[in-house]
Amino acid sequence: MLMGWGNQVSLHLVAPIWNLGTSGIRGLSSAVTPEGNQRKGRMLLQFLTDRFYDVEALRGYLFQKQVSKVHKENRSSTGIKKQYGPYIAGAYFVLKQGGAVKFQGKEWIRSTEHGYSPLQLLSFQAVPIEAVDASDCAINYEGLDNLLALKELQSLLLQRCPHVDDWCLSRLHQLANSLQELSLAGCPRISERGLACLHHLQNLRRLDISDLPAVSNPGLTQILVEEMLPRCEVLGAEWAQGLKLGPEEQSRDTASPIPA
Repeated sequence: MLMGWGNQVSLHLVAPIWNLGTSGIRGLSSAVTPEGNQRKGRMLLQFLTDRFYDVEALRGYLFQKQVSKVHKENRSSTGIKKQYGPYIAGAYFVLKQGGAVKFQGKEWIRSTEHGYSPLQLLSFQAVPIEAVDASDCAINYEGLDNLLALKELQSLLLQRCPHVDDWCLSRLHQLANSLQELSLAGCPRISERGLACLHHLQNLRRLDISDLPAVSNPGLTQILVEEMLPRCEVLGAEWAQGLKLGPEEQSRDTASPIPA
């Protein structure tokens, strides 16, 4: 819906969105060299404006396209798991997402520009994975299937993962026997409800819950998590962050300093 000079004009699609393929977009991308980025941008804009008049419809199309991409990236590697086992399947999934894995007694293996194939990891077929760094990856509830089969996993880093939410945390109890380190720092969709699900993880020794924007009272939440996991070092907010000061504390905090 766009506003005109005193009139509201309802704009519609030229063509149905959901039947629109992306071959045209891919064609534009492959036809333009890096030196022609400006021309490529104009062509892409023209491609979109030729098909969309309604800004909201375009936004919805792009959103659905992104959802479809995330869903595709989080498909369970069932076939690989059956053929090569859970360790290879888990490693392949994490590396495909752009993360890193560490097999027991081995160095970290990090994602490369060309990625990894299951065959390249075949020498680790019988070696358990002890650590996963999936920071900044698009892992979601469905994608966790690939990690929950790693029963010897000791360290799991999920920093700044945009799709990790409270429902994801409710599944981590399946790693309760092995998991000792967990980082959730910077995950925008984790709230107090999800953190409460971590009470199953009594073997945790280090937990990072810093910078969680969906947590309304970080200081109090950290205190409660420390009570819930007494043997775990909890990293996060200062204890007073988010706590409301009483009248005496407020007056003391705003009082002018006494001159020397």
